[in-house]
Amino acid sequence: MSRHRRLAAEVLRFFVVAQAATWVSFVLFNMLVHGLFLDRPPMPDQAILGYVVANSVGMVISYHGASRFVFPHRPPVQADGGWSAYIAINLAAMVLPLGCLAISRHVLGLDSALADNVAGNGIGLVLAFVARFYLFRRFVFRRPALPQAATESVAG
Repeated sequence: MSRHRRLAAEVLRFFVVAQAATWVSFVLFNMLVHGLFLDRPPMPDQAILGYVVANSVGMVISYHGASRFVFPHRPPVQADGGWSAYIAINLAAMVLPLGCLAISRHVLGLDSALADNVAGNGIGLVLAFVARFYLFRRFVFRRPALPQAATESVAG
């Protein structure tokens, strides 16, 4: 399989896992902040905190999907199975949708469910998706190094 086809397959699998985690986060966020399926939302004035809580649940789902489905051929190089790097990257990437949500709410004054979801779960997640894919592939699920003899035979 060519390098580009492998990369395209990884991107597609990453997208599938990200969609599963995103839908869980989306439903949970809208339950917490906007009362989806509830009589009253428990966090109506705490959209940023609600987003962090919902996406932390999604982060756990995405780690397991990434390690077992997206990058099973790229074992994590860290002793903790990549958890610490994965969490650090997710928290760093979460700044993108949180920033979009904060601008929408606090700069533009938009606080409807539609505005929150377009800002945080639309624009912000697209930006975070690209950042996370690159960073996970580069720092958490790296390609295993070839033994020295294999690299010499490839070079020679």
